[in-house]
Amino acid sequence: MSIDLSLDRIQILFTHLPRYDRPTCHIAGTNGKGSVSALLTSIFRSSTPPYRVGRYNSPHLVSIYDCITIDDVPVSQEVYKDARARVEKANGDHAIGATSFEVLTLTALQIFQDLQVDIAVVEVGMGGRLDATNVIPDDCILVSALTAVDLDHQAFLGNTVTEITREKAGIARAGKPLILALQPHSSVNLVVQEACDQAGAELVQAIVPSIRPWDDNVDGVRKLEVKLTPEHFIPPTPQPIQISLRCFSVPLQASLPLQGEHQLDNLGTALSMVSTLLTDPANSTLALNLRSRITQRTVQEGIRSTVWNGRLSFHRLSASPGSSRSEQGREDLLVLADGAHNPASSATLASYVAKVFAQTQGPRSDRAPRTITLSYMLALSHSPPKTPLQTLSPLLPPTIPVHEDVTVKINVALLRFTPPEGMPWVKSVPPSELRDVVAARCPGAQIWSAADDAALDGQLAQALEWIKKQHAGADGAVGEGVVVVAGSLYLVADFYRLLPSVAYD
Repeated sequence: MSIDLSLDRIQILFTHLPRYDRPTCHIAGTNGKGSVSALLTSIFRSSTPPYRVGRYNSPHLVSIYDCITIDDVPVSQEVYKDARARVEKANGDHAIGATSFEVLTLTALQIFQDLQVDIAVVEVGMGGRLDATNVIPDDCILVSALTAVDLDHQAFLGNTVTEITREKAGIARAGKPLILALQPHSSVNLVVQEACDQAGAELVQAIVPSIRPWDDNVDGVRKLEVKLTPEHFIPPTPQPIQISLRCFSVPLQASLPLQGEHQLDNLGTALSMVSTLLTDPANSTLALNLRSRITQRTVQEGIRSTVWNGRLSFHRLSASPGSSRSEQGREDLLVLADGAHNPASSATLASYVAKVFAQTQGPRSDRAPRTITLSYMLALSHSPPKTPLQTLSPLLPPTIPVHEDVTVKINVALLRFTPPEGMPWVKSVPPSELRDVVAARCPGAQIWSAADDAALDGQLAQALEWIKKQHAGADGAVGEGVVVVAGSLYLVADFYRLLPSVAYD
């Protein structure tokens, strides 16, 4: 079944299910809504006592169960199947014909209702106005948010940022606040204001944190140098931030583990949502006791403990299980996984890679010649009118600051991803089409590509084996460098299936 944006079917199906009444935070946007949902969930969970938080994200990452979490833990198969069976039965009994995403969304809401979560954090699937999540009743919404809006899914949402914004701003609810993140396009602000005026919602501009000097008392002992060697990897340090919020009398200082400057905007959106709830003059959140359970200390802890895999996330891919003990570590690959899938998120990824390489090449007492290998593993969704050239141009060629004594080798592996469960319309761009773009953009790179008609099974392993050879020195040991898995969250999911403990890395 293809995408069919409408609320007609789900509104009917919704009436045939037990009433949903969980307090809900609703988040739309092109980029960043998943990060905002993760930050918000962690802040609520760190309260004293902690709230029980249900979160719904789409698409899922490794399996269908991880898009519905309770306190950051994916729901069990039993809980999921029981709720889904009830939704599917109602759908069949009344011949409604709901789409797979509509069934999934109502399954999530039924789980939250069954388990009586204190707060639900719900991410919009696509758009907003006609997205299945917009079936949530007005009286359940605590606060809504709109993260950065950019061009994406034009075939469904409109050809301009203005048209796309109108769709996404459709989550505005009467009498409820909508937090608007800092926007890359100034036209978004006016469109959202108009949407809020029409809906009777209160528009609140998000406040963006600033970077402050590192403080050992707040942030811990700082590790100064980033090392891109799998065996001795030193990850980039958290971002020390400060922000003044209406809900607290003094500025909040915290350590943000999510990497990239764009995460300052996402944190600002999440914190502005929290602050708005804590200063709600209508006292509509009194039953949750937010003001007594959320403090500066708990917010600091919530920020510090946030985990959001697949967004500038570093992992170590260990050598094969059959490797000898002496080979373990020597054959490991250092991998940076990021779901960048459009020009805006690709530009963010490119900027971060450049920053990491700059830190890697910082002041050193030993300026011996070095070779650092940068490999991209890429797969893209077929999503016209967005083109592979538009998505890949910010990444290739990489703009990396290089010292005289450092040589950077570039490799690119191109393949297809496994179609996500329940979304058969999602297709990969043929690797041959990607190869033409990469060869033109980055003629000096070594390129490996799967055949367009090759079986999906084994493609990722083949690409990784080729990349490992590119990273290996004469002695067979993997040298200094990083592999960037990007272009689609579905490819990141394929990679994560190789890491059994990824949800807890």
